Amino acid sequence: MNARRASRVLLLAALSLAPALQAAVLPEDRADVLYHRYDGGGVTIDGPSVLVRKSFADKVSVSANYYVDMVSSASIDVVTTASPYTEKRTQKSLSLDYLRNKTTYSLGYIDSTESDYIAKTAFFSVSQDMFGDLTTISFGFRRGQNDVFRNIKDASGARIRDPAFQAESDTRSYSFSLTQVLTRDLVGTLAYELMSDEGYLNSPYRSIRYADATAPMGFLLDPERYPATRTSNAASARLKYFLPWRAALDGRYRFYSDTWGIRAHTGDLGYTQPLGGSWTFDARYRYYTQDAADFYRDLFPRRNTLNFQARDKELSTFTAHTIGIGASWEFRVQRLPWLQKGSVSARFDHMIVQYDDFRDITRGTSAGAEPLYELEANVLQLFVSAWF
Repeated sequence: MNARRASRVLLLAALSLAPALQAAVLPEDRADVLYHRYDGGGVTIDGPSVLVRKSFADKVSVSANYYVDMVSSASIDVVTTASPYTEKRTQKSLSLDYLRNKTTYSLGYIDSTESDYIAKTAFFSVSQDMFGDLTTISFGFRRGQNDVFRNIKDASGARIRDPAFQAESDTRSYSFSLTQVLTRDLVGTLAYELMSDEGYLNSPYRSIRYADATAPMGFLLDPERYPATRTSNAASARLKYFLPWRAALDGRYRFYSDTWGIRAHTGDLGYTQPLGGSWTFDARYRYYTQDAADFYRDLFPRRNTLNFQARDKELSTFTAHTIGIGASWEFRVQRLPWLQKGSVSARFDHMIVQYDDFRDITRGTSAGAEPLYELEANVLQLFVSAWF
């Protein structure tokens, strides 16, 4: 479960673009059809997504999204402590924006379901334009309630939920952002988010390993044990500069810390270039680095070394590089008067993740001396959009 969820985090990080700068206007009426694919580290995630947005009376905009992940996993976590699997996650969401003068109120609900994890999330935000639309302040709140299960195999080999295991977790986040037009060509954004997690926060499948000279491989396995609470803070700053030849350059820095001892730094740099009247190209580089959680070890010296113990590679010390390119072609169809315009877009990202203290135990026979693990992944995104 956690291995594929971590891969989805990497997928979103690879595909994420800096948020658009918006004045107090409703989003345009449009429909999007997306195909996404993540392939790396023994994990393949792919599937479609459909989003439709429609406004009414220039005051209300409603959007609905249907998103599917098909997961096939034989990642390093799975092959060392479990068995390969396939999984399907279905996500449905509905959101509403209400515009009143210079204030936009937004609320929504997300329902995500897979065989061993059910997540229900509600969110609300308020955005206010001030000082001649040169300044925008936004506040947001998000609440998620999750049910965690564990899959096992029955007598026929089919995957079913373990009737002896069920857990819950609760997530809350509070966000604030300030966007300021600094000059005619320069826009800046400051953002902060406080996140609080409580409940069952680890994987029912993953194990830690501890040294044991009598074991054939030099170590034995025990289930992971995580704290029942986690508080996280994230602050970011972004600048976007519009160049004279219709291009744009943007950069972002983000700092993250939490009560588990993780400290992370993210840097993004992007360039966007329109070409002709129909094409837009962009390139982006992302750098990410983090320190390990206080209770993470690749190999514990003995059993029950700490009260809490983890060997999730996403809690280790690692560095990630992502480089991506994208292209979009905009078109119009004269014979379809209800279609204002359409676009076809493609994006490709390549990721390299280098782990400093997580070892590949499928290689080597001496516990603690195996080579360090490295992950490479490709992310592809194809979508068609229509404005009406």
